[in-house]
Amino acid sequence: MIRNYAIDESEEIFYNLPLEELGRDGVKWVWVDLYQPTEEEIQILSDYFRFHPLAIEDCLDDLNQRPKIDFYPDYQFLVIHALEREIPRPIELDMFVNEKFIVTFHKQPLAELEYNWERLKESQSRIKGPFFLMHTLIDKMVDEYFPHVYRIEEELNTIEDNTENESIGELMEQLFDLRAELSKLRRTILPMRDLLYRIIHSERLGSIMEQHLYFHDVHDHLLKLVEMIESHRDFSSDIRDSYLSLNSNNMNRTMMTLTVITTIFMPLTFIAGVYGMNFDYMPELHWHYGYFVVLAAMFAIGVYMYLFFVKKGWLRLGKKRSEPKR
Repeated sequence: MIRNYAIDESEEIFYNLPLEELGRDGVKWVWVDLYQPTEEEIQILSDYFRFHPLAIEDCLDDLNQRPKIDFYPDYQFLVIHALEREIPRPIELDMFVNEKFIVTFHKQPLAELEYNWERLKESQSRIKGPFFLMHTLIDKMVDEYFPHVYRIEEELNTIEDNTENESIGELMEQLFDLRAELSKLRRTILPMRDLLYRIIHSERLGSIMEQHLYFHDVHDHLLKLVEMIESHRDFSSDIRDSYLSLNSNNMNRTMMTLTVITTIFMPLTFIAGVYGMNFDYMPELHWHYGYFVVLAAMFAIGVYMYLFFVKKGWLRLGKKRSEPKR
């Protein structure tokens, strides 16, 4: 599908003009949007706009390109990433922009692009030019990064509080899922931050000086997002280390208890083994009260060892906790 928006010198707006009319005298600038274009519509990029084959190849590549900006003699080519609403999976948007046009190319629906298109259509808003529209699209996409970051922050706080008393195994599984999401966000936001840095500091984009403050504001948002992501990664590492330490401590307590019990029964098992041997000439076998004496000795040994371990502090297991101390 291909659609266009054009505005002439008298600020009159036109929609879906034939391509041959887009370059007519009096047209101030145009926005051409290609969504899941057919082969014939793709040919417009080379036949009508005469974009560089490498830029067109980047548009057609099925793998998401890293956010970037390439400078060509008459226009700039940008790759930027939006994020899906439900999961932080990147959606690529390619843009060709100069002072006379902006061409957007995408294979998946983009809510941020539709928002701007409908806003232009319904309110008949006047955008000053392609670079203003480029800023509006990027700004809207960056704003949609924040809900993902805030959601992850809330889930990390929930894992730390553990109000539902979930097991450590369940909490660790949730934590590693969140860390994977943070990594995906980081792979999108860091290149976007670098892209905005190049835009606001490039001498080859003198035409955006009027919008410089707007792009700088978007760059500030991306810096904030990067700081939040790094903070969340550190926070998740602290929670992970805390739960791993707690799990290891609980395991050590369990092993200590089992070891103490085994140690107590070792001499008792030895005594039972000695008197279980089948010899005819064992002096104690014919004692009248031998059985009770041995049982009493075994009981006394067990009590003595238990008290000895208590005195040493080896049985001070304390109350087990299912969550780390805050």
